[in-house]
Amino acid sequence: MAVNKKIVLASRPVGFPKETDFKLVESPIPTPGDGEVLVRSIYLSVDPYMRGRMNAVGGYAAPVQIGQVMVGGVSGQVVQSHDPAFKEGDYVVGQIGWQQRC
Repeated sequence: MAVNKKIVLASRPVGFPKETDFKLVESPIPTPGDGEVLVRSIYLSVDPYMRGRMNAVGGYAAPVQIGQVMVGGVSGQVVQSHDPAFKEGDYVVGQIGWQQRC
């Protein structure tokens, strides 16, 4: 079975985030529905704003919940498309978080 590997927030960091604040989770690769695409991540962003999103208190953006995929921008490639606006092989960008496929 093919799996999607994703990094989720495991605990709220105190000070500088450490490896144990995150957890690698495997789940089935999602199947795109009508009007959707499946994207393979190539580059994930790691940006300063993400530290604030790891706190329990929201600021200008909602906090990442414990167990939720860590937020972030992705550059990726469409590997399956059910949307006429995108074809397999297209390069795209979006906010799909730290995961291999979405």
